[in-house]
Amino acid sequence: MSVISQRTLNRTLLQRQFLTERTTRAPLDVTGHLVALQAQEPDAPYIGLWTRITDFGHDDLTSLLHDRSLVRAKLLRNTQHLVTADDFPWLWPLLEPVLGRTRQGAFGRAVAGIPEDELRAAGRELLAGEPLTRPRLGRLLAERFPGRDTTALAYVVQSLVAHIHPPPSGTWGQRGATPLTLADAWLGRPMSTDARLDTMVLRYLAAFGPASVADLQAWSGLTRLREPLDAMRSRLRVHRGPDGKELLDLPDAPLADPDLPVPVRFLPAYDNLVLGHADRTRVIGDEDRARVITGSEVRPVFLVDGVVHGVWALKETTLHIEPHRPLTGPQAAEVEQEAWRVLDFVRAAPAKRGRRPAAAGEPAVTFV
Repeated sequence: MSVISQRTLNRTLLQRQFLTERTTRAPLDVTGHLVALQAQEPDAPYIGLWTRITDFGHDDLTSLLHDRSLVRAKLLRNTQHLVTADDFPWLWPLLEPVLGRTRQGAFGRAVAGIPEDELRAAGRELLAGEPLTRPRLGRLLAERFPGRDTTALAYVVQSLVAHIHPPPSGTWGQRGATPLTLADAWLGRPMSTDARLDTMVLRYLAAFGPASVADLQAWSGLTRLREPLDAMRSRLRVHRGPDGKELLDLPDAPLADPDLPVPVRFLPAYDNLVLGHADRTRVIGDEDRARVITGSEVRPVFLVDGVVHGVWALKETTLHIEPHRPLTGPQAAEVEQEAWRVLDFVRAAPAKRGRRPAAAGEPAVTFV
């Protein structure tokens, strides 16, 4: 059983995340490799793919959402993600217990006494037509279940019925009401009846490994995975981390050279590089973590030498960089250069029909 240094863990994760060198693989393939792209903010997956893929453009993702190759829905940790159309039918049933915990915890009392099969049937019937926003769905459900809270009804049905948010929801710059529609109707295929946990484990390790059971649980939102992972042990390779804890990996997955150079990278809000482990010290220190993750907010970050070095924010035409520690002259120059690339990508976004033109002013990059 080999012992892996912290730096090797860092470089291996970055390499598997296409952050040591941009890949020429197609956006659909990259999304599938990463299992799911965090999509709480609609623009985030665009930046997440741009920072990983050579010559990536906005339409490369938007077209995949419109042709239904990618879909957006609540999945991992009960948060919005983009996944491939091939992965959604088995991922949603596997992650349904995560949604169920929210259903029981937040809204169980509000819908007490209503059989789940009745709520599920009502939800499927209502969502079989045109896409509905959550408020509209709640009002229609209240007509069938009088006296119940409309918000609770809508959220509970969302946790019971496999659904997706069809475009233009989730496309660049698109905010506001989020419609829902039946996943099987949108995809033209039923949800899987197989709980493919082993598939999820292997896919996760390919993109985030080596990792612990706790890491997998933190990423997925699932719990009590020790026993099923022990059953897979013969199919996995076991390492020890620098703290002596057990880390699992694919048997043939290479570990990166700890001296592998890593360029500056800018990551969007909520990127799973930061959220994909229980022990996040391989990419972010505890002090920086407290600055980046506050409550449910996860700020956009930039990496220097493979670790989080600060946060950034775009306000109108200016990209603000806030380092958490001093940068050397060469580091500052590289950060600024990559920031300009981010700004160029953002400004290249196609204009939305009916939206106001972009804010006037010269583009700028500033250090806070």
